[in-house]
Amino acid sequence: MTQTVKMKGNPVSVAGQLPKSGDNAKAFTLVAKDLTDATLSTYAGKRKVLNIFPSVDTGVCATSVRTFNKLVGDLENTVVLCISADLPFAQARFCGAEGLDHVVTLSAFRNPEFKQNYGVEILDGPLKGLTARAVVVLDANDKVIHSELVEEITTEPNYDAALAVLK
Repeated sequence: MTQTVKMKGNPVSVAGQLPKSGDNAKAFTLVAKDLTDATLSTYAGKRKVLNIFPSVDTGVCATSVRTFNKLVGDLENTVVLCISADLPFAQARFCGAEGLDHVVTLSAFRNPEFKQNYGVEILDGPLKGLTARAVVVLDANDKVIHSELVEEITTEPNYDAALAVLK
C-alpha cells in the first residue's frame, strides 16, 4: 500500500500505512546517539511521542525538534523520540548546539524496516529513501493514541493535536 503526501505541492509516494489510533505499536530498533541500539522496549512504561522527519538539517525538521523539546519538557512520564535517517553524529551535534535536552534522537540509518513498518518511507522525489514527516503518540503500554502523516512535507505537524492526547 502507498500513500501520497506533497513536497512543495508535488506528489510524493510513501510506502506502507502509518499506525492508527488503537493499534499496538510495532517493535523497532533504531540507533541512539552513542551508536547503541535503542528499541521500543527501551522506553517501556513511558508515553512516547515519535517525531518522525526527513532530516534535522532542514528548517522545518529542526523547528519540530525545538518545538517538541519546549512543549513536552514538563510532561511527566513522556519521552519525545526524534527519528530520522540522519547519522547519530549529526543529530547529537544539532541538539548539542541548540541546547535541546528534553528529546531523544534516534536514527533509522541501519534499520530501514522502521520506515516500512511505520508507513513513512519516501519512495520517490528528491527525498527518496528518507522518512516522511509524521507524528505517532503512544501511551505507556505502546498503544497508538494519535497519529498524523503530515500532508505537506515542508509544513510542521499539528503539535496541539499530538499534545492534547497527553494532557
